Amino acid sequence: MGTTQDLRKGITIKIGSDFYTVIDFLHAKLGRGGAHINTKLKNIKTGAVLDKTFRSGEEIKIVRLEEKQMQYLYKEQDFYYFMDMNTYEQVSLSSDFIGQASKFLRENMEVGVVFAEGNPVQIKLPTFCGFKVVETVPGVKGNTVSGGSKPARIETSAIIPVPLFVQEGDIIKIDTRTGKYVERVKN
Repeated sequence: MGTTQDLRKGITIKIGSDFYTVIDFLHAKLGRGGAHINTKLKNIKTGAVLDKTFRSGEEIKIVRLEEKQMQYLYKEQDFYYFMDMNTYEQVSLSSDFIGQASKFLRENMEVGVVFAEGNPVQIKLPTFCGFKVVETVPGVKGNTVSGGSKPARIETSAIIPVPLFVQEGDIIKIDTRTGKYVERVKN
């Protein structure tokens, strides 16, 4: 436990059952009445930003996060299985927890799993990953005024818009935060 005097940018606090990272805070003292702290908090799981005001001296629950490198093993029904790279312990996470990250998970891939109070709260994929294009239509030059794009299915079954010059068998780099094509990787 701590108080609002312990608030700093980047620390994680627990409100209800959700974990939030402090993005910004401002201590304000009005003419009459007590001081208060205006905060901008980001939900770790959903990414939603919350504006919350605390009274000066109010108790808050500060949480320490621990990130472990884990290897994605396999998916069985609605659960994804990961193994801790140091202890070889296995953890199963539901597909609801994994969310959109499932589009870019491939067997034996190393990811970061963030734990708070011993429970997983977030999964962190590498920012950029290379994936093989397994299916795409041939690009026809001249159909567009500039650039143009076409859909391509990558090895994880996700469909990504790619430039017309990308062919089946090419390896492309994708930004896993946005799901967008970055560049073609040399074979």
